[in-house]
Amino acid sequence: MATVELRFSASPEHVRTARLVAAAVARRAGVDESVLDELRLAVGEACSRAVGLHAVNGLRTPVRVVLTEGKKTFSIEVGDDVPGEAPVPGADGRHGGDGDGDGDELGLAVISGLVDDVEVTSDGKGGRIRMSWPVVTASPS
Repeated sequence: MATVELRFSASPEHVRTARLVAAAVARRAGVDESVLDELRLAVGEACSRAVGLHAVNGLRTPVRVVLTEGKKTFSIEVGDDVPGEAPVPGADGRHGGDGDGDGDELGLAVISGLVDDVEVTSDGKGGRIRMSWPVVTASPS
């Protein structure tokens, strides 16, 4: 199981780099080309959400992205350092922030629309969005 870890300053200008790295690693892992645009968008939303949460909460720690290549799936986990409860569907979507939560809720809705397998969790150390896609296996020759 190959893993690539990326940490970047919680600044919006670094989200594009995370998207590009995620797409390149996903392509190498065997994710179908037809879903790479959706993968890039989902990673961008998850990273933008983490950057926003860090900004609202005055955190200077980096956003974490872990890309893991499995035998049947490729997964991406985006982590922030904002402790709090995981967003609940139908709630205000907040995760440790102080705002009205609308950006969080919209971002999570976009991610859920783009990714079939998504999990949002949070604990006292921060939040995580884990997304996964199937890997296209080459047929035996």
